[in-house]
Amino acid sequence: MKIVIFAGGIGTRLWPLSRKNSPKQFYKIFDGKSTLELAFERLRNFGVENIYAQTIQKFSSIIAQQLPDLPCENIFIEPAMRNVGPAVALAAQKLKALDYSGPIAIIWADHIMKRPEEFTEKLEIAERLIEKNFNRFIFLAEQPRFANNNLGWIRIGSRIGETDCVDLFEFKGWKYKPDQVKCNQMFKSGEYFWNPGYFVSSIDFILSQYKKLAPRIFTATLAVARSKDSRKSADIYSNLEKESFDRCLIEKTDFKDAIVLKTDMGWSDPGTLYALKEALQKSFEENVEIGKVFNYSSKDSLIYNLENKKLVATVGLDGMIVVNTENAIIVTRKDKVKEITGLVEQLERFGYGEYL
Repeated sequence: MKIVIFAGGIGTRLWPLSRKNSPKQFYKIFDGKSTLELAFERLRNFGVENIYAQTIQKFSSIIAQQLPDLPCENIFIEPAMRNVGPAVALAAQKLKALDYSGPIAIIWADHIMKRPEEFTEKLEIAERLIEKNFNRFIFLAEQPRFANNNLGWIRIGSRIGETDCVDLFEFKGWKYKPDQVKCNQMFKSGEYFWNPGYFVSSIDFILSQYKKLAPRIFTATLAVARSKDSRKSADIYSNLEKESFDRCLIEKTDFKDAIVLKTDMGWSDPGTLYALKEALQKSFEENVEIGKVFNYSSKDSLIYNLENKKLVATVGLDGMIVVNTENAIIVTRKDKVKEITGLVEQLERFGYGEYL
């Protein structure tokens, strides 16, 4: 099986930790390692020759530096940032151009998990399922720990069988970032699981779905994968609309063409500053304090100080986010972290781009 780690995003919701020139997947947040490095280590047993990383040109040297064991030819370059829909198609086209048409796993560089052995076990099971039937998707669905409205959710249907003593379930659809009321209902129903975005399929099936459901993306990415002219490739790829993978394919996929494997791998996507706190905390609503921090009667807060010569002290905070970096500080309520993307857009608009 070939595994593609996607590492081309910027991560504006994690500003000021994540910047344009050093986005979140390369930031050494966890025990001196980046989430990219952790993702690679989790997958190493599949063989480094079977692991690929896809990114934009400006980040390729960072990947080569952080993953010295990854063959240089296994770093795929996206000519421009066009979201996940075109990116997955391009990776599949590049592997097809290398004469490969077997199982492929789609993985993200900016996630963490507390039980990685559960993750690799389910990936291996998904690989075997695809080897038996190339024409389907195998989705991993994570056991939800709370009603998180910052994530996409997978609806799971009836049990339809088992393999390797692991139950297989019907795929009944997606719900992307529901409002909090709907999210609470979904969580209580027990029918919905978090969608970590991991799936296994075959190259030929993925490309056949693009050809049928997103033909413009299929044609453009085929041309890019075959082209030797980088300028021409950039022109073709840049003309594609930015589209999510969900919208391109999954929302249009026939339910019978997918199977769901439940997971409980302690997964989280630290895509927002509060999600980062949730990933790092040991118990619900405890503080997470990093760097030179002194807390007095605060709770459920993230206080992250990157300056060794400066003390950050807090008094009576509740559900707050405080991040201090060398040239930027942010203070926000945990329920407002989704608005950081809008803040970053405004900072750019009003001439503060040097801080991004």
